[in-house]
Amino acid sequence: MPKIGAEAVRRKAMVEAAIIEIGEAGSLDVTVSQIARRAGMSPALAHHYFGSKDQIFLAAMRHILKLYGQSVRRRMAEVCTPLGRIHAIIDASFAPDQFDREVVAAWLTFYVRALQSAEASRLLQIYARRLHSNLMFNLRALFDAETAQSVAQGLAALIDGFYIRHALQDFAPAQSEVRRLVIDYLDLCLGRKPLNG
Repeated sequence: MPKIGAEAVRRKAMVEAAIIEIGEAGSLDVTVSQIARRAGMSPALAHHYFGSKDQIFLAAMRHILKLYGQSVRRRMAEVCTPLGRIHAIIDASFAPDQFDREVVAAWLTFYVRALQSAEASRLLQIYARRLHSNLMFNLRALFDAETAQSVAQGLAALIDGFYIRHALQDFAPAQSEVRRLVIDYLDLCLGRKPLNG
């Protein structure tokens, strides 16, 4: 008789194995067999649970996005001002765990895969819409609607852009410096008002 919850445990192990394998390869150029072997399972079981390598990768990205979302919510719960919540979003985006080699490789692969896969593209759009929505919810308390839209776009572009630059370039600023640059942009948009959120 199968153990209760065994499928969930196996799926999680497969997802974590996929993240590690992609991190080591630096791309999606890994096989289901490699992922299954790292997870201590057979390729047949991997196919049974996910159907294809692409589905395993999408499950891995959903897992990474879930952890990122939890990090954002945890930080936002600790502050009570719109400005503080925007800082929390920025902090979560540049948290040390977002720069683990495996996570970076998964994100970069995800961006490329979104150009080729409708499902990956939809998942990327969900991430982008959630980031925009979280920013807008708090920016509306600080700006008029049109300016809030513009600042949200700018912040999202800086967060994604600096993340990619930091991930790919040895001479990119340190994480703390990147965070400061994003906050500085927000500060500039606020007309150099004191950042006491």
